[in-house]
Parts: sequence; C-alpha cells; structure tokens
Amino acid sequence: MRFDERFLDEIKSRLRLSDVIGRSVKLRRQGREFVGLSPFTKERTPSFFVNDDKGFFHDFSSGKNGDLISFLQETERLSFVEAVERLAAEAGVAMPAPDPRAAEQERERQTLSDWLELAAKWFEAELRRPVGAEARAYLARRGLPETEWGRFRLGFSPSGRTALKDYLVAKGAQPGALVEAGLLIAPEDGGGAPYDRFRDRIIFPIADARGRVISFGGRAMDPEARAKYLNGPETGLFHKGGTLYGLAEARRLLSAGGQGTSLVVVEGYMDAIACQRANVPAVAPLGTALTEDQMEALWRLDPEPVLCFDGDGAGQRAASRAIDRALPMLKPGRSFKFAILTGGKDPDDVLRDQGAAALKAQLGKTTPFVEALFVRERDVEPLDTPERRSAFKARLRTAAASIADKELAGAYRDDFYKRFDALFGPPQAAQKPARAAWRRDFRRPAYADAPLTAEGRAAGRMLRRAPEPVPAALAKAALDDPLRLDVHLEAMEAHGFGDPALDQLAKEIIRLRLDADHLDSEALARHLAAEGFGALLGEIDKAASKSGAPFLSSDVSLTLARSQWSHAFEALTRMAALGDAIDSAKSNLADRGGMEAIERMKTERDALHKAIGSGTIWGDGGS
Repeated sequence: MRFDERFLDEIKSRLRLSDVIGRSVKLRRQGREFVGLSPFTKERTPSFFVNDDKGFFHDFSSGKNGDLISFLQETERLSFVEAVERLAAEAGVAMPAPDPRAAEQERERQTLSDWLELAAKWFEAELRRPVGAEARAYLARRGLPETEWGRFRLGFSPSGRTALKDYLVAKGAQPGALVEAGLLIAPEDGGGAPYDRFRDRIIFPIADARGRVISFGGRAMDPEARAKYLNGPETGLFHKGGTLYGLAEARRLLSAGGQGTSLVVVEGYMDAIACQRANVPAVAPLGTALTEDQMEALWRLDPEPVLCFDGDGAGQRAASRAIDRALPMLKPGRSFKFAILTGGKDPDDVLRDQGAAALKAQLGKTTPFVEALFVRERDVEPLDTPERRSAFKARLRTAAASIADKELAGAYRDDFYKRFDALFGPPQAAQKPARAAWRRDFRRPAYADAPLTAEGRAAGRMLRRAPEPVPAALAKAALDDPLRLDVHLEAMEAHGFGDPALDQLAKEIIRLRLDADHLDSEALARHLAAEGFGALLGEIDKAASKSGAPFLSSDVSLTLARSQWSHAFEALTRMAALGDAIDSAKSNLADRGGMEAIERMKTERDALHKAIGSGTIWGDGGS
C-alpha cells in the first residue's frame, strides 16, 4: 500500500520521536538531543542519539539510522505498512481507505521501480567496462576517485541508440513500461520504435528519501551536445519540483552529525557529491530554482538550511529567486542562511583544490536571510539621492509585508529600518537643519510679519514645547481619517508630519497601519492612548486649531478635505526633501552647474514656504 507523504508527515507531526523510542530505550537529554544505549547492539557507553527537531535517530554502534517508522521496522520487525498502521492508530490519524485502483497503480509503480533499479546496476557496470574509459578519465580529472563511485552509484550510458533498451527487453521489460519509467523516448510522431534517453553520458541516479532510484541525470561527454545535463522526465515516480538530489545520503549525514549540523543546498550533482564526501549533508535541486515543495522538504530536516549558490551571475540570480520564493513562507523558527564560497568557486572546486576542512570552514560562514535580502535590495541601484533612498526603503517595506506570518513580518520591518538607519543615519538627525529655516515662522500663531512683542515671545517659547500648527493639523486629520495615509506611507516614513515633536507618533501610526488589515479612527485613538500618547494628542488638538487648515472644517466634504490634506502634506515633505538635497549638493559642489541646481531647489523651497504661510497651499476651497 502506498501512502501520501502528507499522510505520513501528519503522523510524524503528532508523535514525538523521543516519546515513542523512550518506551523501549531509556533516554536522557543531552543538549537538544536525547542519548541512550543502543537497542541494536550490546554496549556500555551510550551511542544512540535521538533528535526530535530533525525527526531522526542515529546509532553509532551499529550504523543504523532513520525516522519513526524505520525504528519500529528495525526493532519490532514490522513491515512498512504495519509500522504505519501502528503509528497512525497511536496518533489518532485515520488510515486511508483501500483503493483497488491505487493498489493497481502501486503495483505498476513497483514494476517501474524494479526496471529503474536494474538500469542503475547496468549503468554502474558500463562505467567499468572498456566503453566507459573516457567517462572514467573525466571523473578522475574531476578528483572523484573510483573508490567513491559505488557510494554514489555513478554509471555510464554508452552511445548506442538502444543499448539499455536491448538489455532490459532481454530481461523481460516491455518498451512501453520503459517509456513510462523515463528510460526510453517514444518518437513524438508515433512512428518508429522507442530509443534510449541517455546516450554517451555519465549517469547520476536520482533517489527518493529512502534511497530508491526514481530517475536519472546524465552529463554529456560530447562538449557539443545540446544539453550538458539531462534529467529524466516527469513520471509516476519522479516529480522534479518535489525531489532533491542526494537526499537519502544527506539524511544519513545529518543524523550522524548531531547537534549543530546544517543541511546545505548546492546547485548541481558534483557539488552535492563534493559536500557529502566531506561529510557535509548536502542536496541539490534538479536544474531549476528551488520550489515550494522542495523548501518544505528541506525544513522537515533542518529549520534553517544553508543555501550555497555559485558566485557568478547565474548563481546570484538563483539565490535571488530562492529569496523571493521563500519569503512568503518564512515562519518563526523556519528560514534559510546563505553561504558564498570565496573566489567565486563552487564546492567541487574547493574540495579538489583545498580539501574537506576548507570546504567545511567556508560553508560554516553564513549570512542570515534578513541580511541577504537587505543587501540585495540595497544593491539594486546607487543610493545617492533622496528619491533612490526612499525607493530602497519602500522595497524593504514591500518585502517585509510579503511574509505571511504577521509577527515575523513586523520583526523583519523593524530589522530593516534599523539597518537602514545605520546606513544613512536616523531621519530626524538629517532633517533638523532642513526644517530650521521655516519652522520659526510657524511658531507664530497668526503667521504675522510684525515683530513679536514680549507676550508673543513668551507664547513662542510655550509653543516650542508643543507641535507646530500646520504639522499638528496634518496629524489631527490623519488620526480622524487614517485611510488618507495609505498613499503617503513612504513619505511619512521619511519625514513624519514635518515636526520632530510628532516623529514618534508618526512611527507608531505607521507600524500600526502596516500591521492591521483595517484601522479606524477609534481603534487608532485607543491604541495611542494606551501607548502613552494621550498628552500629545491633546497638544495636537490645541495646535491644530491655530492652523487655519480648511480640511479640519466640518463644512468641507471628505473628498475635498483629503485633497487639501494631500496638498499640504506633500508640500511639507517636499520642503524637507529639498532641504536634504540642498545640503547634499553643497557638500558635493564641484562646478557652476551644481550651484545653479542649488538655486533652483532653493527657489522651489521658498515658494512652498510662502504658499504654506499664505494659506494657498490648502488647494481649492481653502484660504
């Protein structure tokens, strides 16, 4: 009986390995693992380890290892089906109903599996025959000695058009079954007889998690071949997007490695073999970018596998695709790390040139997922202008928002902003000089041109401890109608409401707006009051009443109020951006053209300043 992988995973997720094994083996905790005396041999010193996180046991005294099901098979001499039935009952998972068609399909799959196994043995034998001389020489040049060929079941397919077919048919195979197994190709036009898929290629058997051959990959010996590497097609046994090359051996090495051992993902067959020869658990996708199914399979073995791609352009593009595909799937305790080998080499190069110790050392130098993503977005374009820096920050915010787990998405966003501030400095520090020139006028209640009296100076000193009227009006309107913020979040992150006194409020509103699917004014007010912003909200009301902002009037329609608010908000943020740009241009001034650009920016800034002071900035309907 064949069981769906999801069914088996459901059983394993409900039963803790150490609990099941602990009924027959006395275990004690040792770090993140459990240790006990071997149930397979007589020993005095414990060498039997159980790891719940990875779901595997390993017995050093006998060399046996496996999962929950294989433990029952080994210790109680149960068949696979019997072990599954026992565990399903214990986990409270209903066994799938018998299906006559499924039973027939299982028999057909077993037949295909038998032919694939026989083909693998034939390929292995061909490698050692005279016809495989050139392939043997190639493997020697790649630093792969004959003593290792059997471990990875390497083989060779001769150039004859029907060499494998003739051998298997003589053993009783039907050509149609060999086509279904992916070993033969049937001409598309229906004419002619099927012929061997793999010809004049070094053969890499592709096995499932239990080590059963399900397909093959072949490397062409002819440098002019159209496809350097060729994988078998999709079949009833082989699904390229859900299979990882080297998985069975990687599971064994992962189990044997104990606590702290990481699973590594590399790009190709030879790289996976190189890592495994160095006792590094490694797998490779089959010529495509990592799929969601492959990522799920990786996380079942290791909560944070290491992705090691080549340092060339193709490798970096593969890493970028993996980031994009993994990002929505990240969860607390489930991520990836990245390793880049020095000198643009791949694992096979490092093992051959520098040895196993060097390969392990380089794979041990990893970069967290969050850092790799930040660096990727940072390097999209030069960050030499406010606009580009703002676009960079927007990309970071979008990336964080794509994580389905809301709590983790918030943690990523906070981490990104800390890295951003470390790179460019906190926004407030950079904005103070740009705002100082126009802030003084806004402290005057009526924006009067007359000299301040003593009472006016006293009032000004009081207002320095409160928000400025125009920014306060913007904040008050945003609190009353949070939806108007949505199209301005990027600018608000950079400049707040245009007043340092409101910066913390702006940050808290943004954080809450990004975390919530819907945010109304009442919920926002309750949250801010609970977070200690109550006194500031009172000061905002007082200052806003002095602004003369028409969008605060109850006589103005919501559509017009939003338009007026946007005019004012964009003016303040544009002024701040111009101030930053002017300061930057002054520090990098090199010619007369640069001076002219500064004057143009000053002219625009002054015009905005005047519009705000006169009230024309409110747009239609305001004064």
